[in-house]
Amino acid sequence: MHIEPLTLESGNAIALLRTLNIHLKEIGEAHAVMEVTVSEAHGNYMGGAHGGLIATLADTVSFFPRPLLPSGRPCTTTNLNITYIRPAAVGETLTARAELIHMGRRMASLTTRIVNQDAKLVAHGTATLMLL
Repeated sequence: MHIEPLTLESGNAIALLRTLNIHLKEIGEAHAVMEVTVSEAHGNYMGGAHGGLIATLADTVSFFPRPLLPSGRPCTTTNLNITYIRPAAVGETLTARAELIHMGRRMASLTTRIVNQDAKLVAHGTATLMLL
């Protein structure tokens, strides 16, 4: 399978990111950063950010360190683990940072931290990606 290497521009053109208003901010050698401002469209029954938004943010940012999609390397999530620490309210800006901690021939392991605009931890997690 061949895919074109991903850039900030092509990453931000992904339909799901546009739909959820998630923005790819940084592609690093072993990290990536995404951001979303929680809107009512992201809300749960209690008026805060739905956990699915936070999980999607953690999962998606994991694909964007340079050795993965930005290098044209196709991959897919095999495991995602999220620990929620505090709720995120409508209007808060969430920043997710993924760090590539292991890159093998077939699997990549990443950690993710999601913080609000006050740098308070909202969630953290791990992801394992299969390299295709």
